[in-house]
Amino acid sequence: MNANAIAVVAALGSAAAFAVGAALEQSEAKQEERAPPLDPRLLLRLLHRPRWLLAWVPEGVGTALQAVALSFGPLILVEPLLITGLFLAIPLAAALNRRRVHPRDYGVVALGGAGLAAFLLAAQPRPGIAEPSVAGWLGVALWAGPLLAVCLISAWCAGNSARAVLLGIASGLLYGVAASLLKALTAELSTHPLGIFTRGQTYALVVVGLAAVILNQNAFQSSRIAVPLMAITIVDPAVGVAIGVTAFHEQIDTDGPRLAIQVIAVLAMVSAIWLASTTRSDIRQGRPAGANGPGP
Repeated sequence: MNANAIAVVAALGSAAAFAVGAALEQSEAKQEERAPPLDPRLLLRLLHRPRWLLAWVPEGVGTALQAVALSFGPLILVEPLLITGLFLAIPLAAALNRRRVHPRDYGVVALGGAGLAAFLLAAQPRPGIAEPSVAGWLGVALWAGPLLAVCLISAWCAGNSARAVLLGIASGLLYGVAASLLKALTAELSTHPLGIFTRGQTYALVVVGLAAVILNQNAFQSSRIAVPLMAITIVDPAVGVAIGVTAFHEQIDTDGPRLAIQVIAVLAMVSAIWLASTTRSDIRQGRPAGANGPGP
């Protein structure tokens, strides 16, 4: 079996594991009373739910398989395959929440996934430096911070589906930043593991990662799983590419037709996120998540 074949098998396994974990998390998060964005009390309440804790087993397996996939195959092969997990997460979450599957969810996910795959294939990201400078990290903060703030402020007054998308975008943004921080620490981890405790990136990773998990659960409370999870799945690698270009000095191809494909792909992803935000919610406004019977 060649390297790409191993990457494909590992990526599909990772997608399936992430789907199981996400479905379990979402089914438990929807049973809790809706919490404001970044309220740590939601996470504390979820820690008392055995099935939510169980979800971290497939999440861990998925992370390990993703690492294997990325070690054997390129980003442009692995990331689009991870989206296939959404097609498993949708019926699993519907079954756990005792609701019908909405066919529109599959269409929205397919549009967003196709856009992401086309963008990565056209961009052909190439490696840059191993670790950004302080100025590079500050540059990331200058655009990521305001974008996060806009998403959180908008989520306060948005309806259920729009709230789920906005919090999904915020979660994906933080996951992308966390992955970049982890990438900057990989060299230190392989040579001087204890040295990471003297690095500011380590503590930033803990804070960003914890905030991402809380926002992820906030997003799961607001709508069907396809709505926030699609936003997270698209925004996470997109932010990774943006940070790669701006901070790690990675390069992407923008010559001729490739740029046109990238523009069309971005429009497809934006359209998918917009369609998800306008989908009919399965939660009635003003009632705790999980308080309703089966949705229409």
